[in-house]
Amino acid sequence: MANLKEIRSRIASVNSTRQITSAMKMVSAAKLRKAQNAIIEIRPYAGKLHEILGHVVHASGASVQDNPFSRTGKTEKVLIVLIASNRGLCGAFNTNVVKRAIELIEEKFSHLFSDGKVDIITVGKKANDPLKARKVYVAASHHEIYEKLDFKTVSVLSNEVMDQFKSGKYDEVYLIYNEFKNVGVQLLATELFLPVKIDETESARESDYIFEPNKVEISDKLIPYALKIQFYKAILESNAAEHGARMTAMHKATDNATELLKELKLNYNKARQASITNEILEIVGGAEALKK
Repeated sequence: MANLKEIRSRIASVNSTRQITSAMKMVSAAKLRKAQNAIIEIRPYAGKLHEILGHVVHASGASVQDNPFSRTGKTEKVLIVLIASNRGLCGAFNTNVVKRAIELIEEKFSHLFSDGKVDIITVGKKANDPLKARKVYVAASHHEIYEKLDFKTVSVLSNEVMDQFKSGKYDEVYLIYNEFKNVGVQLLATELFLPVKIDETESARESDYIFEPNKVEISDKLIPYALKIQFYKAILESNAAEHGARMTAMHKATDNATELLKELKLNYNKARQASITNEILEIVGGAEALKK
Protein backbone atom coordinates (compact mmCIF):
# COMPACT_ATOMS: atom_id res chain seq x y z
CA MET A 1 0.00 0.00 0.00
CA ALA A 2 1.28 3.49 -0.85
CA ASN A 3 2.35 5.72 2.02
CA LEU A 4 0.23 8.64 3.25
CA LYS A 5 2.28 11.31 1.45
CA GLU A 6 1.88 9.61 -1.94
CA ILE A 7 -1.88 9.18 -1.46
CA ARG A 8 -2.29 12.83 -0.38
CA SER A 9 -0.39 13.91 -3.48
CA ARG A 10 -2.62 11.81 -5.74
CA ILE A 11 -5.77 13.12 -4.07
CA ALA A 12 -4.64 16.71 -4.68
CA SER A 13 -3.78 15.91 -8.31
CA VAL A 14 -7.09 14.16 -9.06
CA ASN A 15 -9.05 16.91 -7.32
CA SER A 16 -7.32 19.54 -9.46
CA THR A 17 -8.08 17.53 -12.61
CA ARG A 18 -11.72 17.19 -11.59
CA GLN A 19 -12.03 20.95 -11.18
CA ILE A 20 -10.62 21.47 -14.69
CA THR A 21 -12.89 18.89 -16.35
CA SER A 22 -15.91 20.27 -14.50
CA ALA A 23 -15.11 23.80 -15.68
CA MET A 24 -14.60 22.60 -19.26
CA LYS A 25 -17.93 20.80 -19.12
CA MET A 26 -19.71 24.02 -18.10
CA VAL A 27 -17.94 26.02 -20.83
CA SER A 28 -18.90 23.44 -23.46
CA ALA A 29 -22.50 23.47 -22.20
CA ALA A 30 -22.67 27.25 -22.69
CA LYS A 31 -21.14 27.06 -26.18
CA LEU A 32 -23.35 24.10 -27.09
CA ARG A 33 -26.51 26.09 -26.41
CA LYS A 34 -25.50 28.75 -28.93
CA ALA A 35 -24.28 26.21 -31.51
CA GLN A 36 -27.43 24.12 -31.11
CA ASN A 37 -29.66 27.15 -31.70
CA ALA A 38 -27.72 27.96 -34.88
CA ILE A 39 -28.13 24.48 -36.35
CA ILE A 40 -31.82 24.26 -35.37
CA GLU A 41 -32.45 27.54 -37.19
CA ILE A 42 -30.62 26.62 -40.42
CA ARG A 43 -31.97 23.07 -40.89
CA PRO A 44 -35.50 24.08 -42.03
CA TYR A 45 -34.06 26.82 -44.22
CA ALA A 46 -31.59 24.49 -45.95
CA GLY A 47 -34.29 21.84 -46.44
CA LYS A 48 -36.78 24.29 -47.91
CA LEU A 49 -34.12 25.81 -50.16
CA HIS A 50 -33.32 22.38 -51.61
CA GLU A 51 -37.04 21.75 -52.12
CA ILE A 52 -37.49 25.07 -53.94
CA LEU A 53 -34.47 24.31 -56.09
CA GLY A 54 -36.08 21.04 -57.15
CA HIS A 55 -39.31 22.84 -58.06
CA VAL A 56 -37.45 25.50 -60.07
CA VAL A 57 -35.44 22.93 -62.01
CA HIS A 58 -38.56 20.92 -62.77
CA ALA A 59 -40.63 23.97 -63.72
CA SER A 60 -37.90 25.41 -65.94
CA GLY A 61 -38.07 22.38 -68.20
CA ALA A 62 -34.28 22.25 -68.19
CA SER A 63 -32.23 19.45 -66.74
CA VAL A 64 -30.11 20.16 -63.70
CA GLN A 65 -27.26 18.67 -65.72
CA ASP A 66 -27.16 21.89 -67.74
CA ASN A 67 -25.62 23.68 -64.76
CA PRO A 68 -21.77 23.64 -64.46
CA PHE A 69 -22.06 22.43 -60.88
CA SER A 70 -23.93 19.35 -62.08
CA ARG A 71 -21.26 18.21 -64.53
CA THR A 72 -20.96 14.41 -64.56
CA GLY A 73 -18.61 12.06 -66.29
CA LYS A 74 -15.73 9.77 -65.51
CA THR A 75 -14.36 10.27 -62.01
CA GLU A 76 -10.64 10.90 -62.34
CA LYS A 77 -9.90 13.13 -59.35
CA VAL A 78 -11.71 13.45 -56.02
CA LEU A 79 -11.68 16.01 -53.23
CA ILE A 80 -12.69 15.12 -49.67
CA VAL A 81 -13.48 17.97 -47.28
CA LEU A 82 -12.98 16.57 -43.79
CA ILE A 83 -14.62 18.71 -41.10
CA ALA A 84 -13.07 18.24 -37.66
CA SER A 85 -12.26 20.60 -34.76
CA ASN A 86 -9.44 22.88 -33.62
CA ARG A 87 -9.44 21.53 -30.06
CA GLY A 88 -9.26 18.07 -28.54
CA LEU A 89 -10.66 16.55 -25.34
CA CYS A 90 -13.87 15.57 -27.15
CA GLY A 91 -13.57 11.79 -27.14
CA ALA A 92 -13.45 10.03 -30.50
CA PHE A 93 -14.98 13.01 -32.33
CA ASN A 94 -11.99 13.71 -34.62
CA THR A 95 -10.78 10.11 -34.84
CA ASN A 96 -14.15 8.92 -36.17
CA VAL A 97 -14.13 11.50 -38.97
CA VAL A 98 -10.63 10.46 -40.04
CA LYS A 99 -11.60 6.78 -39.96
CA ARG A 100 -14.65 7.49 -42.12
CA ALA A 101 -12.48 9.29 -44.68
CA ILE A 102 -10.10 6.32 -44.84
CA GLU A 103 -13.05 3.94 -45.24
CA LEU A 104 -14.48 6.03 -48.08
CA ILE A 105 -11.14 6.01 -49.88
CA GLU A 106 -10.71 2.26 -49.46
CA GLU A 107 -14.30 1.48 -50.52
CA LYS A 108 -14.62 3.74 -53.58
CA PHE A 109 -11.33 5.40 -54.55
CA SER A 110 -8.46 3.06 -53.66
CA HIS A 111 -7.21 3.02 -57.28
CA LEU A 112 -7.31 6.81 -57.50
CA PHE A 113 -5.67 7.23 -54.10
CA SER A 114 -2.73 5.03 -55.10
CA ASP A 115 -2.23 7.30 -58.12
CA GLY A 116 -2.33 10.45 -55.99
CA LYS A 117 -5.69 11.57 -57.36
CA VAL A 118 -7.54 11.93 -54.06
CA ASP A 119 -7.00 15.23 -52.22
CA ILE A 120 -8.09 15.97 -48.67
CA ILE A 121 -8.85 19.40 -47.24
CA THR A 122 -9.34 19.62 -43.49
CA VAL A 123 -11.41 22.14 -41.57
CA GLY A 124 -9.89 22.12 -38.08
CA LYS A 125 -6.39 21.27 -36.84
CA LYS A 126 -7.10 18.01 -35.04
CA ALA A 127 -7.58 15.89 -38.16
CA ASN A 128 -4.11 16.64 -39.55
CA ASP A 129 -1.95 14.51 -37.24
CA PRO A 130 -4.10 11.32 -37.50
CA LEU A 131 -4.06 11.65 -41.30
CA LYS A 132 -0.30 12.15 -41.40
CA ALA A 133 0.13 9.13 -39.12
CA ARG A 134 -1.75 7.11 -41.76
CA LYS A 135 0.48 8.64 -44.46
CA VAL A 136 -2.42 10.51 -46.04
CA TYR A 137 -1.44 13.81 -47.67
CA VAL A 138 -3.38 16.89 -46.54
CA ALA A 139 -3.68 19.39 -49.40
CA ALA A 140 -4.79 22.29 -47.17
CA SER A 141 -6.00 23.01 -43.65
CA HIS A 142 -8.51 25.75 -42.89
CA HIS A 143 -8.54 26.02 -39.11
CA GLU A 144 -9.13 29.79 -39.29
CA ILE A 145 -12.83 29.23 -40.02
CA TYR A 146 -13.58 28.55 -36.35
CA GLU A 147 -12.04 31.88 -35.30
CA LYS A 148 -15.08 33.64 -36.76
CA LEU A 149 -17.70 31.10 -37.69
CA ASP A 150 -20.25 32.84 -39.90
CA PHE A 151 -21.66 32.47 -43.41
CA LYS A 152 -19.27 35.02 -44.91
CA THR A 153 -16.17 33.26 -43.57
CA VAL A 154 -17.35 29.81 -44.67
CA SER A 155 -18.35 31.14 -48.10
CA VAL A 156 -14.70 31.89 -48.89
CA LEU A 157 -13.83 28.20 -48.62
CA SER A 158 -17.03 26.96 -50.28
CA ASN A 159 -16.42 29.32 -53.23
CA GLU A 160 -12.88 27.99 -53.55
CA VAL A 161 -14.09 24.38 -53.63
CA MET A 162 -16.88 25.20 -56.09
CA ASP A 163 -14.47 27.05 -58.41
CA GLN A 164 -12.09 24.08 -58.40
CA PHE A 165 -14.93 21.75 -59.38
CA LYS A 166 -16.20 24.18 -62.01
CA SER A 167 -12.72 24.44 -63.58
CA GLY A 168 -12.52 20.65 -63.86
CA LYS A 169 -9.80 20.14 -61.25
CA TYR A 170 -12.08 17.70 -59.39
CA ASP A 171 -14.84 15.43 -60.65
CA GLU A 172 -16.43 14.71 -57.26
CA VAL A 173 -16.37 16.51 -53.91
CA TYR A 174 -17.43 14.88 -50.63
CA LEU A 175 -18.13 16.34 -47.20
CA ILE A 176 -17.40 14.19 -44.13
CA TYR A 177 -18.47 15.50 -40.73
CA ASN A 178 -20.24 14.71 -37.47
CA GLU A 179 -23.94 15.52 -37.59
CA PHE A 180 -25.47 16.77 -34.36
CA LYS A 181 -28.35 14.64 -33.06
CA ASN A 182 -28.30 15.41 -29.35
CA VAL A 183 -25.80 16.14 -26.59
CA GLY A 184 -24.67 12.55 -26.29
CA VAL A 185 -24.99 11.37 -29.90
CA GLN A 186 -23.14 12.46 -33.04
CA LEU A 187 -23.81 10.75 -36.37
CA LEU A 188 -21.11 10.45 -39.01
CA ALA A 189 -22.31 11.95 -42.29
CA THR A 190 -20.83 11.51 -45.75
CA GLU A 191 -22.39 13.82 -48.35
CA LEU A 192 -21.76 14.17 -52.06
CA PHE A 193 -21.31 17.93 -52.29
CA LEU A 194 -20.54 18.11 -56.01
CA PRO A 195 -21.84 17.36 -58.58
CA VAL A 196 -25.33 18.52 -57.59
CA LYS A 197 -27.97 15.81 -57.66
CA ILE A 198 -31.69 16.51 -57.28
CA ASP A 199 -34.29 13.83 -56.70
CA GLU A 200 -36.54 14.05 -59.75
CA THR A 201 -39.47 12.43 -57.91
CA GLU A 202 -39.39 15.14 -55.23
CA SER A 203 -39.14 17.96 -57.74
CA ALA A 204 -41.90 16.62 -59.99
CA ARG A 205 -44.73 17.96 -57.84
CA GLU A 206 -46.63 20.89 -59.30
CA SER A 207 -45.98 24.24 -57.64
CA ASP A 208 -47.76 27.56 -58.10
CA TYR A 209 -44.78 29.92 -58.43
CA ILE A 210 -44.27 33.10 -60.43
CA PHE A 211 -40.68 33.27 -61.65
CA GLU A 212 -38.92 36.60 -62.21
CA PRO A 213 -36.86 37.34 -64.25
CA ASN A 214 -37.01 33.76 -65.61
CA LYS A 215 -36.76 30.17 -64.42
CA VAL A 216 -33.37 29.35 -65.95
CA GLU A 217 -31.64 32.41 -64.52
CA ILE A 218 -33.10 31.75 -61.07
CA SER A 219 -31.93 28.14 -61.28
CA ASP A 220 -28.40 29.23 -62.22
CA LYS A 221 -28.20 31.57 -59.23
CA LEU A 222 -30.02 29.33 -56.79
CA ILE A 223 -27.74 26.30 -57.20
CA PRO A 224 -24.50 28.07 -56.08
CA TYR A 225 -26.33 29.64 -53.15
CA ALA A 226 -27.84 26.29 -52.13
CA LEU A 227 -24.35 24.75 -52.23
CA LYS A 228 -22.97 27.46 -49.94
CA ILE A 229 -25.82 26.86 -47.49
CA GLN A 230 -25.16 23.11 -47.59
CA PHE A 231 -21.46 23.69 -46.85
CA TYR A 232 -22.26 26.15 -44.05
CA LYS A 233 -24.81 23.77 -42.53
CA ALA A 234 -22.25 20.92 -42.48
CA ILE A 235 -19.78 23.07 -40.52
CA LEU A 236 -22.48 24.23 -38.10
CA GLU A 237 -23.50 20.59 -37.56
CA SER A 238 -19.90 19.67 -36.81
CA ASN A 239 -19.47 22.65 -34.48
CA ALA A 240 -22.54 21.72 -32.42
CA ALA A 241 -21.53 18.04 -32.40
CA GLU A 242 -18.04 18.99 -31.18
CA HIS A 243 -19.35 20.87 -28.15
CA GLY A 244 -21.76 18.03 -27.40
CA ALA A 245 -18.95 15.46 -27.61
CA ARG A 246 -16.66 17.56 -25.41
CA MET A 247 -19.41 18.14 -22.85
CA THR A 248 -20.09 14.40 -22.68
CA ALA A 249 -16.37 13.54 -22.47
CA MET A 250 -15.76 16.07 -19.68
CA HIS A 251 -18.86 14.88 -17.82
CA LYS A 252 -17.54 11.30 -17.89
CA ALA A 253 -14.06 12.47 -16.91
CA THR A 254 -15.50 14.39 -13.94
CA ASP A 255 -17.50 11.35 -12.83
CA ASN A 256 -14.42 9.12 -13.14
CA ALA A 257 -12.36 11.59 -11.11
CA THR A 258 -15.06 11.66 -8.42
CA GLU A 259 -15.05 7.86 -8.19
CA LEU A 260 -11.25 7.81 -8.07
CA LEU A 261 -11.25 10.40 -5.28
CA LYS A 262 -13.61 8.23 -3.22
CA GLU A 263 -11.30 5.24 -3.68
CA LEU A 264 -8.19 7.27 -2.84
CA LYS A 265 -9.77 8.77 0.29
CA LEU A 266 -10.80 5.28 1.43
CA ASN A 267 -7.23 4.04 0.88
CA TYR A 268 -5.90 7.10 2.70
CA ASN A 269 -8.11 6.44 5.70
CA LYS A 270 -7.06 2.78 5.73
CA ALA A 271 -3.39 3.72 5.52
CA ARG A 272 -3.82 6.36 8.24
CA GLN A 273 -5.64 3.90 10.47
CA ALA A 274 -2.88 1.31 9.95
CA SER A 275 -0.25 3.93 10.74
CA ILE A 276 -2.01 4.94 13.96
CA THR A 277 -2.42 1.29 14.97
CA ASN A 278 1.31 0.68 14.41
CA GLU A 279 2.19 3.71 16.51
CA ILE A 280 -0.08 2.50 19.34
CA LEU A 281 1.48 -0.96 19.18
CA GLU A 282 4.96 0.56 19.32
CA ILE A 283 4.01 2.67 22.35
CA VAL A 284 2.43 -0.30 24.13
CA GLY A 285 5.41 -2.46 23.26
CA GLY A 286 7.81 0.17 24.59
CA ALA A 287 5.81 0.55 27.80
CA GLU A 288 5.82 -3.23 28.36
CA ALA A 289 9.58 -3.30 27.78
CA LEU A 290 10.11 -0.62 30.45
CA LYS A 291 8.10 -2.63 33.02
CA LYS A 292 10.50 -5.51 32.63
